[in-house]
Amino acid sequence: MGIFDIVGPVMVGPSSSHTAGAVKIGKVSRELLGEPLKKAEILLYGSFLATGKGHGTDKAIVAGLLGMNPDNIHIPESFKLAQKQGIKISFGEAHLKNAHPNSVEVHMESISGRELSVVAASLGGGSIKICTMDGLEANFSGDYPTLVVHNDDQPGHVAEVTSMLWQKSINIATMQLYRDYVGGNAVMILECDQEIPMESVKWLETLSGLQKVTYLSKVGGEEE
Repeated sequence: MGIFDIVGPVMVGPSSSHTAGAVKIGKVSRELLGEPLKKAEILLYGSFLATGKGHGTDKAIVAGLLGMNPDNIHIPESFKLAQKQGIKISFGEAHLKNAHPNSVEVHMESISGRELSVVAASLGGGSIKICTMDGLEANFSGDYPTLVVHNDDQPGHVAEVTSMLWQKSINIATMQLYRDYVGGNAVMILECDQEIPMESVKWLETLSGLQKVTYLSKVGGEEE
């Protein structure tokens, strides 16, 4: 257990779950999109919906989508900053089943037209969980370099990905596999101990049967 597990994150308040966690959800979602944001629809659920406005959850999520960290003093100005950058933001209510009370559904579109939908939860103390991506199970923290591969449910795809990581001397911290049905759509989530070279990520995108490759890098800090 680290010191931040006890005293909480360095943040702009008032709440680690409704503010700091919300910022992190927005930032990780933006990083997963991997391209400059054009617009986002933010659907709040549970406690986020009921009390989020008073805690600044709405502004916190937008701040994260702009690339801010939880300790950024400009979080309360995120709506104005998004408007200044020409990013369209809208809000609504999420209709989720059996979700964590501090949950949000974010639908994003980049300037090139790339789309990504994320459901995430703020677990308290600034910790979050990415629950689903584009409707498929995910369940990762966003704290590690993370590779998310959507693929056809066929033999060989897991071996292709793990062999590439082995060749690059990249250690897998955790690995999860999900599918909707046999022979349908599948997803693999690999949290790694090292960064994955972008040329390797691009190589995966060329393989037959891999529908979408998303990479969350932990290199770099806050966007300007």
